[in-house]
Amino acid sequence: MPFATRIHAYGGPDVLRYEDVPVGTPGPGEVLLRQHAIGVNYIDVYQRTGLYKVAGFPATLGSEGAGEVIAVGPGVETFRAGDRAAYAGPIGGYAEVRLIPAERLVKLPGSIAYETAAAMMLRGMTARYLLRETYKVGPGTVMLMHAAAGGVGLIVCQWARTLGAIIIGTVSSEEKAEVAKTYGCTYTINTNREDFVARVKELTGGRGCDVVYDSIGRDTFPQSLECLRPKGLWVSFGNSSGPVPPFELTALKGSLFATRPSLFAYTATRQDLEQNAAELFEMVSSGKIRIAINQTYRLSAAADAHRDLEARRTTGSVILVP
Repeated sequence: MPFATRIHAYGGPDVLRYEDVPVGTPGPGEVLLRQHAIGVNYIDVYQRTGLYKVAGFPATLGSEGAGEVIAVGPGVETFRAGDRAAYAGPIGGYAEVRLIPAERLVKLPGSIAYETAAAMMLRGMTARYLLRETYKVGPGTVMLMHAAAGGVGLIVCQWARTLGAIIIGTVSSEEKAEVAKTYGCTYTINTNREDFVARVKELTGGRGCDVVYDSIGRDTFPQSLECLRPKGLWVSFGNSSGPVPPFELTALKGSLFATRPSLFAYTATRQDLEQNAAELFEMVSSGKIRIAINQTYRLSAAADAHRDLEARRTTGSVILVP
């Protein structure tokens, strides 16, 4: 019987249990996927703690992975046994074998390894919609990227550099600053030593940024708004330090814009999913973006991965291998 790492209640990393779990045959529209690698993301922490509610217990976390199709259900025509596939979205990834709707899978090019795919699908497609749709970054765009040395951050820095942007990135250590610079960040700010608002104003000559990408949440709000130029956009796409508290619209100073996007909204249709994934695959296959897999854990050690992620001991992407 295949194994999976599940939770039976909300709580800390210790609630993650590695146990054998029966997996049925694929139903209509489903694919049975043998996973070679699984991505670990902050959304997994939110679901484990109950900040984001799961449908019920026991629950298998994980929203990103890659593997080989081993069976398809009735009505599935886009995949067959032996196909390489990857996904970002449907929860249930912390497993050796899983069922998944075929419409949420994409075919994985042979040029991209399973481990790379698992480290980039959710993070990379997030980077893509942030830069290409939520705010159209282009030559001369001045942007602030919080957590620039993280999994999404390193992809964003590389992608934004190809678009001609000026990237200011926040980090929590000098070691992470060096990593972010290596991956294309123009300027870094160590938030444990510097006031990022003051430093942004200094770097921009008092003008402020066109866009702020904020996955930190509580610890960087409302300071992130202070980093924007008039009519600038604050993009809140995560809350690793806790959710942003309720605030008055007057905090937007009469001219700022704010949005709370999600990958699931930007890939809701099959066409959007395929377009997003295809552009990401092209950027990685061409070498324009390198995926940094700096931490790999066994599936049975998912709790350790969560501890390190929450303690900010990680850089780049974190993956699990069965």
